[in-house]
Amino acid sequence: MLDVQQTALPGVLILTPKRHGDARGFFSESWNRQRMVAAGITIDFVQDNHSVSAKVGTVRGLHFQSPPHAQDKLVRCGRGALYDVAVDIRRGSPTYGTWIGVELSFENGKQLLVPAGFLHGFVTRLPDTEIVYKCSDYYAPECDGAVRWDSCGVDWGIDSDEALLSDKDAKAPALADFESPFVWEGAA
Repeated sequence: MLDVQQTALPGVLILTPKRHGDARGFFSESWNRQRMVAAGITIDFVQDNHSVSAKVGTVRGLHFQSPPHAQDKLVRCGRGALYDVAVDIRRGSPTYGTWIGVELSFENGKQLLVPAGFLHGFVTRLPDTEIVYKCSDYYAPECDGAVRWDSCGVDWGIDSDEALLSDKDAKAPALADFESPFVWEGAA
């Protein structure tokens, strides 16, 4: 069983796989192609990534991978908790610059589907938070890009001076100075 929840951004979905639990713990199918196709999700994922952020307040993002290697991502939390964010950067989109955020945690089992054409990033809420995500295209360094995390109006729940950033993320351009490689192609 899979619960699929629409968000205010067409194409960005919250997926919650059913957990089967007993005194030993639980079992859950985090990805099942047949169930996804039945829910209208036909993405062909080709790469899985796994990262750990040791400290609370670690911000990773806002990232994207441009065409021809744009990526859809399915993000979940393997341990700990994070606030996961998607921002629409498709030029001409009626929701351009609009963002949504979802709490993903080990406890709630939620996943966020972030389509190509959206920035993606997160902030950790607990120490040693693990992020596990699927990508629909392979990593291509020449297509890797970022927009400054604090330039899109996202309420991260932390102050700027609390954010732990990579050099790349700290130096990323603001959304207002960014020329998006993505174009909205009509209704999603």
